[in-house]
Amino acid sequence: MIAKKVSSAKKVTGNVVALLVAVFFAFPTYWMVSTALKPRKDLLTSGYDLVPFSVTGSNFATAWAKPGFLSALGNSLVVTLSAVLAAIVIGLLAALALSRMRFKGRKGFVMMLLVAQMAPFEALLIPMFLMMRDLDLLDRLPALALIYFAVTLPFCAWTLRGFVNGIPLELEEAAMVDGCGRWGAFRRVTLPLLGPGLVATSVFAFVTAWNEFLFALSLVKDQTKETLPVWLSGFQTAFGTDWGGAMAASTLFTLPVLVFFLIVQRKMVTGVTAGAVKG
Repeated sequence: MIAKKVSSAKKVTGNVVALLVAVFFAFPTYWMVSTALKPRKDLLTSGYDLVPFSVTGSNFATAWAKPGFLSALGNSLVVTLSAVLAAIVIGLLAALALSRMRFKGRKGFVMMLLVAQMAPFEALLIPMFLMMRDLDLLDRLPALALIYFAVTLPFCAWTLRGFVNGIPLELEEAAMVDGCGRWGAFRRVTLPLLGPGLVATSVFAFVTAWNEFLFALSLVKDQTKETLPVWLSGFQTAFGTDWGGAMAASTLFTLPVLVFFLIVQRKMVTGVTAGAVKG
């Protein structure tokens, strides 16, 4: 009886802690959306109401009508998707080589991937800027996509290596015994099993590239080529900050990531848990 009560108390405590953690992380998003729905006169009053008593869509209309929104959205989508797609393809090939092949320097290369992830973005800004300037690649979206590719590639290769390690090599060998070549065994056996890992890695890489601000601000000065994070900073001017418009624009900014996450949510959860156990 006592053991059941202790078990029940532990379960309730765990649920309460989980609920508090969820509220802690969800509250900034709630604050953003509720501020975006508030009329401007309510934003300028002292204090803050957790539940807005009056709701308006004028802030979203302001954000949508702000010059450059659609072009910035298109630029962000093109740069982010191209960088993530290239990083996933190259990272998958690197992960296969690191997991399935034995060659001299393999462990050192794996360690180099880990060190590359630890390097702060700020430390790479000046070398990247000088290199792009010397190559006459400033104000060019392909150059920005190339930088995002370089930033996300170590993470993709390192993470996918763990997923590949979790797939027994014997499955590929059995397929090759049945008549498949190496490429056929990979395409018919390994690749389908890597689906959840590819989805999970793609989501994290997408969020990293989508939210990047520093390189986009420093390397692209042409307003027609700026990305959404840089466009979003335009709500802060010398005369103040349009908080309603900024929060509405931030809400619109999160929608593509949210839609992408909802589409791949089931496979992403599978991939995250598999990567936590294997590799």
